[in-house]
Amino acid sequence: MNALQKIRQLTDQIRTSTNGLEVVDAWALAERLLGRMPVDAGEAQRVFKEKDAPGLEALVAKLENPETTPEAPAVEVSEREMNDALRMFRKRIKLARLNDESRLGGRGMTAGKKSDIASIEGPKEFPRRVWKALAKAGKLSDEGHGFYTLPPEMNPD
Repeated sequence: MNALQKIRQLTDQIRTSTNGLEVVDAWALAERLLGRMPVDAGEAQRVFKEKDAPGLEALVAKLENPETTPEAPAVEVSEREMNDALRMFRKRIKLARLNDESRLGGRGMTAGKKSDIASIEGPKEFPRRVWKALAKAGKLSDEGHGFYTLPPEMNPD
């Protein structure tokens, strides 16, 4: 069961359960799980503060069907900003892979194997719109939930 399925199960449990303690536990777990999801933080905070079950249902529905949410108008991203972000992304993925490859094994020696890291989150120094613009331009591949990878033709590995 993935996190989205668990949130759906908790939402159903909140709507149907008559056991107060069970409902309180379900709200707490749903709040922790939704904190890791790409939802509007302000709206999520309001929903949990007010224990708004229909609002929680709406947040889960947006997660389940992201294509039904209206897209914000595209904001122009400068070429320089895209180049700076791409340079930072390449450095970060390189460092993440090197860090993964240099882990010590059980006997104090490195394993000597290639890293399994294929994608990373776009560094927080640049807004999400920049990463989306890079993916739209074909310079990055969008893996979903804020994770991006270099396209195969640009990948040095």
